[in-house]
Amino acid sequence: MTLPAVGSPAPDFTLPRDGGGTISLADHRGRHVVLYFYPKDDTSGCTVEAIDFTARAPDFEAAGATIIGMSPDPVKAHDKFIKKHNLGIALASDEEKTTLEAYGVWVEKSMYGRRYMGVERTTILIAPDGTVARVWEKVKVPGHVEEVLQAVKAAG
Repeated sequence: MTLPAVGSPAPDFTLPRDGGGTISLADHRGRHVVLYFYPKDDTSGCTVEAIDFTARAPDFEAAGATIIGMSPDPVKAHDKFIKKHNLGIALASDEEKTTLEAYGVWVEKSMYGRRYMGVERTTILIAPDGTVARVWEKVKVPGHVEEVLQAVKAAG
């Protein structure tokens, strides 16, 4: 799969989330959604990104946006991650990887010559009408959250 194109409908999902229950893209129709995909709970880059999104969560809320993080980690891992770092954002669990595949972020990666499947750090801004407004590929964490916030504010 490839990443969804700007202007195309964002693939819908309903997945288990931290703290129990489910989270669905459709539940947030009418608001901007910052959907960010990350490889693994409690690793260095993923922790910094989640803490940065948590720190700016009130600003995203004021701009009319909901933040949803997604990884293939189970809900139990999300709950530990949130508790350990006092996170204030929703984390969806896609253990089956169906949504990760639908968004084109479950890809073959390579490290030290070893090939494996994993999540490509990606952020997608979804417009209130459910279409893809912007895509950030191969995200570098420093400064990313601020860039996404500016894009949300510019989108109105």
